[in-house]
Amino acid sequence: MEFSRLSILALFCLTFVGIDASPLSAEDYWKSVWPNAPLPKAFFDLLLPYGKTNSLPIKVEEMNQYSTLFFEHDLYPGKKITLGKSQSLGKMVRPFTKPTQGITDSIWLANKKRQSLNDFCASPTATGEHKHCVSSLESMVDHVISHFGTTKIKAISSTFTQNQDEYVVEEVKRVGDNAVMCHRLNFEKVVFNCHQVQETTAYVVSLVSPDGTKVNALTVCHHDTRGMNPELLYEALKVDPGTVPVCHFIGNKAAAWVPNFSDDHLCVI
Repeated sequence: MEFSRLSILALFCLTFVGIDASPLSAEDYWKSVWPNAPLPKAFFDLLLPYGKTNSLPIKVEEMNQYSTLFFEHDLYPGKKITLGKSQSLGKMVRPFTKPTQGITDSIWLANKKRQSLNDFCASPTATGEHKHCVSSLESMVDHVISHFGTTKIKAISSTFTQNQDEYVVEEVKRVGDNAVMCHRLNFEKVVFNCHQVQETTAYVVSLVSPDGTKVNALTVCHHDTRGMNPELLYEALKVDPGTVPVCHFIGNKAAAWVPNFSDDHLCVI
């Protein structure tokens, strides 16, 4: 009789545990990996219900965040930066050579024809690039942990403000080499392109506007530019691919994953 009671109790406990063991939400999954790290705002779109669409994530007024090309020697305190302009030639740069892609993609893809989301994610990678499209926060977390082989990594993102394109460089901090960039593709469906391009250096550039507003600009400098769009490079900087390092800002809908060697928060917002 005692054995029967124990069996019934065990069955009840298993049933209860089975009911209670519901899948973790995306936010809970993040916290299970990095309990002390806040989720970067750049990834908030991944909290939308799976398959849900919204308007194009990169608004017209935000395009200049992604279309500012300059040389690495332009990164010094006191340098004036105008978003959307070539910092060496002082002229506006055509921000999108591909209607649905930002500068982060177009500089690496010489084919300027319109691509669908599926075509882009299935297309061959550029020289020195490794890419992976993700449509959930969980898959992004799994991908970057698998890539680095550790959870001791951090995500760094920009904090540009709206309606402000004029800045002065206040400080430049190097954050790592060969970062994995995860940025929202400019399609209605929420998909991020996580890719690593070899021979790159990531910086956080502190900028201050004329009214005193301070922002951080995630910046990537490419030392091997052989795979870049030759037309765009010549239009923006009058240089050819494979000649000199070229840098660009990364907008608010993206983050760079780099190793974290400190004990502070894993994410810098």
